Amino acid sequence: MVQRVATDERPFESPSSEESGLGRDSPTDDSEPEAALVVPPDGGWGWVVVAASFMCNFIVDGIICSGGTLLAPMQKEFQISSGASAAVNSLMSGFYLLAGPFISALANKYGFRAVTIVGSIISSAAIALSSFAESVEYLYFIYGIMGGIGFCMIYMPAVLTVGFYFERWRALATGLALCGSGVGTIIISQLTNHLVKELGWRHTLLVHAGIVLLCIVFGSMFRPIKPVRVTLADQTEEDTSRRHEEAVEKLNSMLKLHSKLDSGISMPPEMRFTNKVSPHTWMGVANNTRYPTAEEIFKGSNSHLSRRSSATAATLKNQNKPFHFITIPVVENDEQEDSNSNNAEPLIAEPIKVVTSNKSRRSHLDLARPFYRDDIFFGGSLARLPQYTSRTSLGYHLHVTHVPTQEEKREEISGKCKLCPEAVKRALATMLDVSLFLSPTFVILAVSGFFTMLGFFVPFMYVEERGKANFVDDSTAAMYVSGIAISNIIGRIACGMLSLTPKLPPLWVNNIALAAGGIATMISGLSYTNTCQFGFTTIYGLSIACFASLRSILVVEYIGLDRLTNCFGIFLLFQGFGALLGSPIAGTIKEMTNSYDIAFGVSGAFLLFSALMCFPVDYISRWEKSRSKLAQTPNA
Repeated sequence: MVQRVATDERPFESPSSEESGLGRDSPTDDSEPEAALVVPPDGGWGWVVVAASFMCNFIVDGIICSGGTLLAPMQKEFQISSGASAAVNSLMSGFYLLAGPFISALANKYGFRAVTIVGSIISSAAIALSSFAESVEYLYFIYGIMGGIGFCMIYMPAVLTVGFYFERWRALATGLALCGSGVGTIIISQLTNHLVKELGWRHTLLVHAGIVLLCIVFGSMFRPIKPVRVTLADQTEEDTSRRHEEAVEKLNSMLKLHSKLDSGISMPPEMRFTNKVSPHTWMGVANNTRYPTAEEIFKGSNSHLSRRSSATAATLKNQNKPFHFITIPVVENDEQEDSNSNNAEPLIAEPIKVVTSNKSRRSHLDLARPFYRDDIFFGGSLARLPQYTSRTSLGYHLHVTHVPTQEEKREEISGKCKLCPEAVKRALATMLDVSLFLSPTFVILAVSGFFTMLGFFVPFMYVEERGKANFVDDSTAAMYVSGIAISNIIGRIACGMLSLTPKLPPLWVNNIALAAGGIATMISGLSYTNTCQFGFTTIYGLSIACFASLRSILVVEYIGLDRLTNCFGIFLLFQGFGALLGSPIAGTIKEMTNSYDIAFGVSGAFLLFSALMCFPVDYISRWEKSRSKLAQTPNA
């Protein structure tokens, strides 16, 4: 029985010359299968993007992590409990994560630059309006929820756009950009302390709002990269016609299956999709991994068009046959877009032909939407990925880039405004696909992330106030958050260097770091000498740096690169709820026991429990893979 592919979800067909506005003398016409995809320039304007991303992280995380300084004056003015005042900042940090999948979907459709600029305006307005608050409930909604969503619109593009610009130097570039979080926490926490003393918390918020507006400038630097059009090139001139005709015939047959499938006509086995792209999901579209990649379309193999099993470092083998491309830089009217055409020649090892068209050519559909890439959330070195090391550079980018659908093509051509465009729905369906809950490995990592975030922000919120309550000098206590930030920067750089060592087990580094951070938090109240307190902040900063830096590497190793986007979508929800609840729980415990030490002890226990949960992940993952392999074995 032939499984049907939904009409609106079939893979994208190359537009005809009439539809795309190309003349008959275009260098590449309909007879050649082609794809437009982004290949990182690995430098150039990319370093400006790294600097802009650094500043966005500097501002966003700096303001969030310095929020503890605002709690005491708010609590005093509104006559509320510690838990109620903590909820103001925890709502911001929670929605900063919870909105992640939805903001990512918007970025998939409208681009990183537009989303960042809009987010800067929203968050700046929310913080400024919060300075006029007459009730804590007003702060909950305006400062917490609206400010958090606005910050998410800055944070998500700032983190992800760096990966679009870098390949060889991705780990370094991402690490440098994320160091902005630590530097921002150091500087803005000190600035906030000074402003609250001199101006009060309301005027401090106005200054914060003005600083956030600078993200409009930094976001405008997130230029989209010009894609390159990739077409098949034959290896010898002798068989040019034969190979060309076969490729075109097979591609056209595959991409136009819907007309025959809708008529109920059975297709030969080699032309069938072995798994249907089901429209019956909660968003009406399927998970991204159920759509073919650009590589699969070029190769025309039905085995690739099927729903693939997760390819992990332990299971992936190089079974790819080499094939050749012509790369043609797409000429765009927007001169501000960064071009990687100069990088076309050295991208692949096989001989290629590079053709540059002098005619302006604008595709109706960009095959390189950010969230159609499997590696969009991967912040480590690509050298860790067998998908990268077993292919040429261009072959890798074709392998991780999924193609759009006919529905997207129609939306682009019509230009009509749609409430929920296909690109938005597909990104959401990918990031929030609940089928991952069938994986015990994923469930453990997700729940572990929730418990980590329950304790994550507590030291940022309360370490200064706890020091003051235990007779530590105000100026010294104000440096505690900066101590966490400094060690966090060092930890991120160290993890970036460690990620270049494939043999180093990231799971053990993550678990030991979280366990050390949890234990240090639990016993941090035993002594309030400078040595003990700064020792605690150092250990804690290093531990959370490892957690943040190694998350994507763990997912790729134990779940697979093709499910990385899906994992991070759900991780953001789990971690968002953890951040939402953590500080209010600690504040309530402090209110009930009149002791910060017990609150820190509980928060440290959350971190320790998170680490202990992850120790058996390696064994569970191997059991899960063997069970899956056994289930796929005939007559098992």
